[in-house]
Amino acid sequence: MKVYNFSAGPSVLPEEVLQTAAAQMCDWQGSGQSVMEMSHRSKTFEPIIQNTENLLRRLMHIPENYDVLFLQGGASTQFAMVPMNLKKGGKAAYVNTGVWSKKALAEAKKYLQAEEIASSQDKNFTYIPAVNKIEGDYDYAHITLNNTIMGTHWKHIPETGKGLDGKSIPLVSDISSCILSEPLDVSRFALLYAGAQKNLAPAGVTLVIIRKDLVTDNPIDGTPTMLQYKTHTENASMYNTPPCWNIYMMGLVLEWIEKNGGAAGMKERNEKKANLFYDYLDKSDFYFSPVEKNSRSLMNIPFLTREKDAEKAALLNKEFVSEAEKAGLVNLAGHRLVGGMRASLYNAMDIQGIHALIDFMEGFAKARA
Repeated sequence: MKVYNFSAGPSVLPEEVLQTAAAQMCDWQGSGQSVMEMSHRSKTFEPIIQNTENLLRRLMHIPENYDVLFLQGGASTQFAMVPMNLKKGGKAAYVNTGVWSKKALAEAKKYLQAEEIASSQDKNFTYIPAVNKIEGDYDYAHITLNNTIMGTHWKHIPETGKGLDGKSIPLVSDISSCILSEPLDVSRFALLYAGAQKNLAPAGVTLVIIRKDLVTDNPIDGTPTMLQYKTHTENASMYNTPPCWNIYMMGLVLEWIEKNGGAAGMKERNEKKANLFYDYLDKSDFYFSPVEKNSRSLMNIPFLTREKDAEKAALLNKEFVSEAEKAGLVNLAGHRLVGGMRASLYNAMDIQGIHALIDFMEGFAKARA
């Protein structure tokens, strides 16, 4: 039975990408080897990683003064690498918009004075704070562009004022759950990072896009070799064995994105899906979205039933997820901090999945009216 996978990550991948990978599993383009077993330093693997980087640069319009790195450790390792490598005066600004930005802030506090300059915690992170410009003697400023758990997204990129060195404060962002879901001006940021398991590839590779002037010879004392950006820029992501298969898979996904209109094509595709689902939620007497309209994510949509009794609501949610799974709609359980359900509509999810979900939700609501 075909299922629609609404997981927040690892997430759905394009079917044709999976079919290509399956066909090439034992023999990549006549090499007689699987990508899983070939040497990362071989002439066979070289075009694979180069193709993936070239596609990224083309699709994201990455300027030449930025390095592209394929690392490991997930976005969570970047929570430490960023302050370790970008610390100068010893202060950084963080905007707290949910679980992952909160974890990034907590990690940064181990290495420098990380200040929470704005937060949406007062309303359980259901909105993006109005931060138009970040000013102060900061080494960098950090935002989480899309909040997977809370279902919020920055609709504007804040400006940054001048820092201690007289230059604009470098803006850093975790873009794990929204990368290539819509066009993004890379030049507005000094460093971008993303775990691949949402829109790019299977879990196991982490993408970092870093402006060359931020690659320092002097990270904080004691920074391990593997946690220095310079280690990886100087070795073209080959200081140690990279996650070869995941990089190959990323290349296949990027080819699929390019074939389907690039970032602009993905935005059009994602807006159709999200608007369809939000319109249904906003008109429903049984379900609703807890997120403020001007902060809603295209990628992750939490939704709740209107049952006010907490115990009854919990049982209803559990029943919903169980019945949905039987209907071929999987991984719809909401995060415990939000409750209810959550549908993640990443690039590879097609609109038929949204229609199937709405049809199920209509039937579920009518049966309990």
